[in-house]
Amino acid sequence: MLVNGRFGITKDPRADRNRYQGNMVTFPFLPGNYRLHIIYTMLMYTLTDRIVFITGASAGIGAACAETFAGLGARLLLCARRLERLLPVASRLEAEYDVETHVIELDVTDSEAVAKAIENLPEEWREIDVLVNNAGKALGLDKSYESRLDHIDGMIDTNIKGVLYVTRAVVPGMVERNRGHVIQIGSVAGRWVYPGGTVYCATKHAVRAFNEGLKMDLHDSAVRVSSVDPGLVETEFSLVRFEGDKERAEAVYSGLTPLTGRDVADVVAFCATRPLHVNINEISMMCVDQSHAVLVNRRKSD
Repeated sequence: MLVNGRFGITKDPRADRNRYQGNMVTFPFLPGNYRLHIIYTMLMYTLTDRIVFITGASAGIGAACAETFAGLGARLLLCARRLERLLPVASRLEAEYDVETHVIELDVTDSEAVAKAIENLPEEWREIDVLVNNAGKALGLDKSYESRLDHIDGMIDTNIKGVLYVTRAVVPGMVERNRGHVIQIGSVAGRWVYPGGTVYCATKHAVRAFNEGLKMDLHDSAVRVSSVDPGLVETEFSLVRFEGDKERAEAVYSGLTPLTGRDVADVVAFCATRPLHVNINEISMMCVDQSHAVLVNRRKSD
């Protein structure tokens, strides 16, 4: 479906692109730049009534993505480990945006549970159009050889295996329909390594490599693959990393204006709404106060 509502989606979006361009309305009474803007907007992909599957949707970037996509009229397939946190998110979005939601209590590190969750989806929720692989975590800030084993396993299981399990369960349906979009929530830690983040950075480097390979695996299809890689985002991320130490978590964002979950969600939505012939491979984003993983401008308080 397109914003102007004149054209439907065929099995091959690339064919749609040619058809849309060939039938585009002209606006001779408007200045050139306005005509181009309207034409491009008419080509944008709208997510109205499309199914968007978001992992880790109970809080932070995941919840922000859910709200942003709700604002675009998408049908929301939301999963998280904490059902008691997820249900209020879904209920609020249904009430405020008049959208459909379907929630799943799911631990993405459990391969069998992931496979069953996708296999057992109600018929009306099976055609997932956008997958946002958001679930992830950092644990501790130790040297790699001093990291706790449960921290190492937790990051590898969630950040790497979880992404692989969910992608493996969802993408075959996209390939069959020749339509879909996989969007990873990566990190600048997948580009740069910083002291104390060795294992976490390794997992995010792995996700970046996986995403590059996934695009190659899908080369002969119209399925799109993107990665949005933020720097410092003020969510529960640091609170989880420091196991509930609120003072230590708040210090991460002191003296600066970090990104918000909504900032990241807006960029995710931008990727998802590009015309179907456009694939945004990677977007790296940071707040103005951050220039590198370890280069942050902290303003002194008065």
